[in-house]
Amino acid sequence: MSFLKKFFGGGADQGAAAEKTEQPVEYKGYQITPCPIAEGGQFRISARIDGNVNGEAKSHTLIRADVLRDQNEAVEASIGKAKQMIDQMGDMIF
Repeated sequence: MSFLKKFFGGGADQGAAAEKTEQPVEYKGYQITPCPIAEGGQFRISARIDGNVNGEAKSHTLIRADVLRDQNEAVEASIGKAKQMIDQMGDMIF
């Protein structure tokens, strides 16, 4: 059975297989790195938010339940959701 999964693509690590590294985006003193997660032919909205709080480097990983079919749309949505979170929470993200 394992052979068939690998042959038809079911045996690969679907979460990491199709991910590509995106360029970080600066927003209000934070750095947003979109990193949509490939899942079953779709892409889950995800981004890493980096910032400095009181001189200390902090990082937060945002993962949403939303999935999109197109990776470029998922990248843009990931950036948008990260910006929204920054606007709403600021340094409380960390």
